[in-house]
Amino acid sequence: MIIIIIGIVLLLVCIVFLVMNFDPRFGGKLSEDRNALYSSSPNFKDGKFINKNELNVSPEITFSGFIEGLESLLSRDSTDLATTPQNDLKVRQINRSDILSVKDSTRLVWFGHSTFLLQLENKNVLIDPMFGNVPSPYSWVGVKRFSTSLPILIENLPKIDAVLLSHDHYDHLDYGSILKLKGKVEKFYTPLGIGMHLEKWGVQKERIVELDWWEEAKLDSLIFRCTPSQHASGRKFNAMSNTLWSSWIIKSNNMNLFFSGDGGYAEHFKEIGEKFGPFDFAMLECGQYNEQWPLLHMFPEQTAQAGKDIKAKQIMPIHWGAFRLSDHPWQEPVERLLTAAKKLDIPVIVPNIGEAILIETNIEYSNESWWENY
Repeated sequence: MIIIIIGIVLLLVCIVFLVMNFDPRFGGKLSEDRNALYSSSPNFKDGKFINKNELNVSPEITFSGFIEGLESLLSRDSTDLATTPQNDLKVRQINRSDILSVKDSTRLVWFGHSTFLLQLENKNVLIDPMFGNVPSPYSWVGVKRFSTSLPILIENLPKIDAVLLSHDHYDHLDYGSILKLKGKVEKFYTPLGIGMHLEKWGVQKERIVELDWWEEAKLDSLIFRCTPSQHASGRKFNAMSNTLWSSWIIKSNNMNLFFSGDGGYAEHFKEIGEKFGPFDFAMLECGQYNEQWPLLHMFPEQTAQAGKDIKAKQIMPIHWGAFRLSDHPWQEPVERLLTAAKKLDIPVIVPNIGEAILIETNIEYSNESWWENY
């Protein structure tokens, strides 16, 4: 019997290994050439990318930890936690002609979670374009998106001048979305390493710009600055942290914007604020946190403090409102953030999914607690 069990386990391990190495959904492989190229980065050590001060924030996967987590999940009454909305979220729709009509304004449309369409300086920029229904390599794995529709389908989008990617986790870098988008996109801007995934999926190397922390690239009048975050990366178990993670600064002639990507609260926010602040508007991670991984994701109170650190005039909570990736009540992030931000006197906006907001001195949006309806 023991031999049979061991044989089954080994067979499953082999199947997983083969799938992860040959199914394109899992992305590219860190080649020797790339390894040598990234070795000059201060954020790359022994074939892996690291956080500042070489801090390892990746959750340790152990058998005992897996059993404890499973017991906790089975004993918890999910109906009391309300980790998902009671009904599908209603999404506001935009259309192609509406997108094309934006010329002089700086406009933002949130797709839920961390996906945005940003329009500024007559450019269309997509940030972490996750249009899939489930944040995993397969549609049958994971909890589905909280809404049954999106503000606009990829097929209906006009030309996209730039795509910004923060890291390669499935809820930010989606295989199916990239396949549909790649023919519409002029340039992809990524932290180091993510280009190997895009190339695997058919994006030409010359359309990919990889940056290390503190490096920048120009697109006409726009400046994209790759800045630090405290997180991790990886699309398969045998290739963890072989791509870099980042936050982003988007600078135009009139606007200075910040996108946090994923990550825990740390000193890099103050450093970014001192070097490049103040910011007119900041999209800050505020969701999918857990006491088991406090260094990987910010708690709402830390999100408010991060807004203060980077000297943001206005902040918006992101990384919530679309997927369940932790066990907190789904609307808790925004409610806790509003309380914390009020104490720090930081304006917070929470637009509806799909609602177009103008990022000017006074942002125009509906200003309603829409999440209370679900």
